[in-house]
Amino acid sequence: MRIGVIGTGRIGTVHANTLSRHRDVGSLILTDTDAARAQELAQRLGETAAPGVDEIFRWGVDAVVIATATPAHAGLIGRAARAGLPVFCEKPIALDLPGTLHALAEVEAAGTVLHMGFQRRFDTGYAGAREAVRSGRLGRLHTVRALTSDREPPPAAYLPGSGGLYRDTLVHDFDILRWVTGQEVVDVYAAGSDAGPPMFRAAGDVDTGAALLTLAGGTLATVTATRLNGAGYDVRMELAGELDQIVVGLDDRTPVASTEPTGPPAADKPWTGFVERFGPAYEAELSAFVEVVRGERANPCDGREALQALRIAEACELSRREHRPVHLAEIPGAAESVAG
Repeated sequence: MRIGVIGTGRIGTVHANTLSRHRDVGSLILTDTDAARAQELAQRLGETAAPGVDEIFRWGVDAVVIATATPAHAGLIGRAARAGLPVFCEKPIALDLPGTLHALAEVEAAGTVLHMGFQRRFDTGYAGAREAVRSGRLGRLHTVRALTSDREPPPAAYLPGSGGLYRDTLVHDFDILRWVTGQEVVDVYAAGSDAGPPMFRAAGDVDTGAALLTLAGGTLATVTATRLNGAGYDVRMELAGELDQIVVGLDDRTPVASTEPTGPPAADKPWTGFVERFGPAYEAELSAFVEVVRGERANPCDGREALQALRIAEACELSRREHRPVHLAEIPGAAESVAG
């Protein structure tokens, strides 16, 4: 199998390293807007660098991995679909609903595969939480608390094209909330703060956000995110039911300290970022994609899943701007439940 990797930045490099080692992947073709960066990575991995995207398609590949900046995603998804190629794409499909819906329509018209990069679905902790909920171990699930806290903010130049905190960061929490609970979000109420570095205000973004979500089964969920968590990278989910309570992401590297005399000590080596925290999950999702391409399993995270997560993010952004509750029915793109 020959796979084209478009984008060799931080996450593209992670994916290229994983695929280059995979037993069912014979070779890679790498390209990036920074040609020198792609060439250096190709040489290090013993793979081939291409001058541009055109060569990826002209030289012939069996599948494409898209790890570019977000504005290029939808166009590349459409191009791969028209070429009949299965695609793995980092989230999001696009920064808005029209672009997302157009790309999905191209994939559906072509009958090709679009596997989205929501790596938390492949994390052992989240998989265990899903099983606990679905098995009935927790009883009726009444409360979920989810958070994503980055240790430090991204570069200022990244913010204008990121889509904002809800679409860029919390979209992972929205997706995993649906996947773990099996419930759809009915309505949201969201707020945000831009009291941190002025670059967030300049970009029309917030550095910290929170939302209260009501799920179809009556479960209440809170989600929070910040770009400014100096203690370390912190991603957790707490699920409370009438019979039991569990937590994802609580280990000896969780960057939180107890004030209780007998509480656990602060982490010696707190998580520094998402690549480190979710390394095994990133490998597992690429292995799943290879299996999908080989026809050995069904697509575990198709484009419709990304659409539903984006609809929740859109509802939260609308709620934040207008200071009101927003029903998901107000957001275009509703479809039959795909929470699975």
